[in-house]
Amino acid sequence: MRTVTSVEAQNRFGELIDSAQREPVTITLRGRPVAFVLSPEDMRALLAVRAQRERVVSDFEAFFRSADARLKSEALELSDRDVQRMVNELR
Repeated sequence: MRTVTSVEAQNRFGELIDSAQREPVTITLRGRPVAFVLSPEDMRALLAVRAQRERVVSDFEAFFRSADARLKSEALELSDRDVQRMVNELR
């Protein structure tokens, strides 16, 4: 990934946009990354991964809500230590 300073980005904006079509470009200010310039294709891919992650997290949370709803009252009273002890006993 190419890195340029904010001053370089301002002075060579056209070149920066051309470079971003080939690979993402990091823009730094005082040595720290402050922005990224990327192609529309890379942005679409990034947004697709983000959307997929959100769906997976939502499904994961729904699964655990469903599992929690089926727990017996005795299970709800178990502490983490109790569960850990039972798992160790089964090994």
